[in-house]
Amino acid sequence: QVQLVESGGGLVQPGGSLRLSCAASGGIRTIYSMAWYRQAPGKQRELVAHITSEDNTNYADSVKGRFTISRDNAKNTVFLQMNRLKPEDTAVYYCNTDALPLSYRRRAYWGQGTQVTVSS
Repeated sequence: QVQLVESGGGLVQPGGSLRLSCAASGGIRTIYSMAWYRQAPGKQRELVAHITSEDNTNYADSVKGRFTISRDNAKNTVFLQMNRLKPEDTAVYYCNTDALPLSYRRRAYWGQGTQVTVSS
């Protein structure tokens, strides 16, 4: 079964930086894209950043210029470099992938989430 394991969350002061990592493992044939979502208390889950197999990226307006998504294809890993963090960035961050598993039934997979708290 495909599994996503996230790491890198924690507590950081406003203006600081964090780097999130997410490694995919299990019966994967192809990864088409990977993404980061986040969900703050009382709010809907929102797309933060997305990267395709062609290395095309897109970002939420609120993080443009501050966050960078990247991918290591050899390790099936996606990263989110977060700079100049703001209290409004506080949320649980979730890794997501659009992948083709051993069954050939393409679907999305989710990580367990990692807490990011930006506070002084």
